[in-house]
Amino acid sequence: MFQGTYTALVTPFNKDGSVDYGALRALVEAQAAAGIAGVCPVGTTGESPTLDYEEHEEVIRKTVEYTAGRMQVVAGTGGNSTREAVELTRHAIDDGADATLQIAPYYNKPTPEGLYRHFSEVADVGLPVLLYNAPGRTSRDIPVAVVKRLAGHPKIAGIKEAAGDANRVNLIRAAIGDQIDILSGDDSLTLPMMAAGAKGVVSVASNVVPAEVVEMVRLALANDFAGALRIHTRLLDLFADLFIEVNPVPVKAAMAMLGTAQEVYRLPLCEMRPENREKLAATMKKLGLVK
Repeated sequence: MFQGTYTALVTPFNKDGSVDYGALRALVEAQAAAGIAGVCPVGTTGESPTLDYEEHEEVIRKTVEYTAGRMQVVAGTGGNSTREAVELTRHAIDDGADATLQIAPYYNKPTPEGLYRHFSEVADVGLPVLLYNAPGRTSRDIPVAVVKRLAGHPKIAGIKEAAGDANRVNLIRAAIGDQIDILSGDDSLTLPMMAAGAKGVVSVASNVVPAEVVEMVRLALANDFAGALRIHTRLLDLFADLFIEVNPVPVKAAMAMLGTAQEVYRLPLCEMRPENREKLAATMKKLGLVK
């Protein structure tokens, strides 16, 4: 079900901090023009922790409306409360999402059994689930043994691997083969993960350079790893600089340089430090993205 390039969409804000739906529509249009396979609204990159419930649902609903069936919408509806994640997922079904991105519950540190029960209850709602393993964010890794158990659920369709470890692809495939799809959750690891059997990426960089990320993934899927490596090498500094500070601060700064979104965040996120902004701007200039 999951193959290709999926963009972890930013949530653009107006100067007053409200959601900028005009900029969101334009961003979706740019993704469609680049041939993106899907978009993931209201995930980490979409600043989900600072959106209220009404905004959360509205961003998903508007994203579905703007995509108009041209790409998958994998809605971020996770939480550290299973009841909350289930409720958000039900809303995503009503709003027309194609799948749900489910982060491992954060802060309360569930056991492997708790993780299994949590994801199973969300999957029982009926929307295909893309598990999201990001222990740097959650303090909890989704153990491969838990992934193996969950793969038996008909609605667990894939996993986004953002643990910073390309070997996770090998471990999961050794345990369950191709039973579920694996996507890289780290732009810089997309190519090595795809060489090991991942089917694409949930990308932050594709907010900035969607066509190039799409082409890199397309070439890798076609087993043209030499061609994919050329793009990977060209974009490597950008991949790094988009995480020079916590995501999504740098990607919003980069988009502001391009004029595609305003550099507006909700606290506790705030603007980049000047020296990091200069480094990002230099990389953008080197790539010919800005003058």
